[in-house]
Amino acid sequence: MEAMGSVKDLEVVKKPAKDAMGVGRFHFSDRYSVFDWGAMPDHIEGKGAALCLMGAYCFERLEQKGIKTHYRGLVTKEGKLVTFEELMQPTSVMEFDLVNVLRPKVYRENGKLKYDYSMFTPNLRNCLIPLEIMYRNGLPEGSSIFKRLERGLVKIEDLGLDHYPKPGERLSKPIFDVSTKLEEKDRYVSWREAQKIAGLTDEEVENVKALLSRVNEAITQISSKAGLENEDGKVELAFDVERRLVVVDVVGTLDECRFTYDGIQVSKEMVRQFYRRTSWYRNVEEAKKRAETEAVRDWRKLCKSSPPKLDQTLKTIISEVYLAAANELTNHKLFDVQSLAQVIEKYRNYVITD
Repeated sequence: MEAMGSVKDLEVVKKPAKDAMGVGRFHFSDRYSVFDWGAMPDHIEGKGAALCLMGAYCFERLEQKGIKTHYRGLVTKEGKLVTFEELMQPTSVMEFDLVNVLRPKVYRENGKLKYDYSMFTPNLRNCLIPLEIMYRNGLPEGSSIFKRLERGLVKIEDLGLDHYPKPGERLSKPIFDVSTKLEEKDRYVSWREAQKIAGLTDEEVENVKALLSRVNEAITQISSKAGLENEDGKVELAFDVERRLVVVDVVGTLDECRFTYDGIQVSKEMVRQFYRRTSWYRNVEEAKKRAETEAVRDWRKLCKSSPPKLDQTLKTIISEVYLAAANELTNHKLFDVQSLAQVIEKYRNYVITD
């Protein structure tokens, strides 16, 4: 078993070959991670099962719409592979088709870390595409777009906007964004650079954008039934053995998407907002800048402090948010918890009195 992204573990049931997919299982944990730190010092109860079931439900809806995914089913406590509808009680284990993960070679050039992606060519098959692809339907407070605009890392024209956006703004058409996936610190890149990194043809770039649009529409449709507004989300893709695009990892969860409910962000942003007020967050920002300047591979070693635990009351509320959101997004009473509206009201009152 190996850790995947600090919040779920990967079990390899059958290793992938060069020309054949393997079988893997995600074991979703109650761990959480913010600001690329890795596993934080405490757990959010029920989070793993909630994410697993939201992801499974969304994968099955995508498959119904003819969108190819790597999802195979959910694994019960008895080890049986079932669909979401067949599930009798919550599980935190999901089975999927496993592709090869090829990691870029890391080297230093002029005091900077560089990555060699030359193994990614238009002939490569059965592999993860080394990109995180994002859609943005709105720009809620905390969106990375604002920080990138402030720092001059992106221009409004690059985003297809004709004005400087405000926090909370809904977009007339989605922004499609892309970043690296397998580097020490993910970085946003242009679509031209993304194409070069992943060895994509012009046609494949257009296919990626078209697929992203379809996934966005599906998640928007699913989440709206729970009163959730789909602000933005990330999608990961792979090529199968015939170099067809496949949606992989997980989609449609509170960790992959930024949802709002009646103006309140219902996502990992709740946790981020707590930590942004700590001295640890300021140390994280300083460490990342220093690592970039000094070409240090692991910026965490430069961080002067460790993250504190979440406030206990907030941790309980966030746990209830995950469980209630899973109930209402899937339209199944999976967890014994109040309605999402009631839990959000608790959070609203917590923020006001905090």
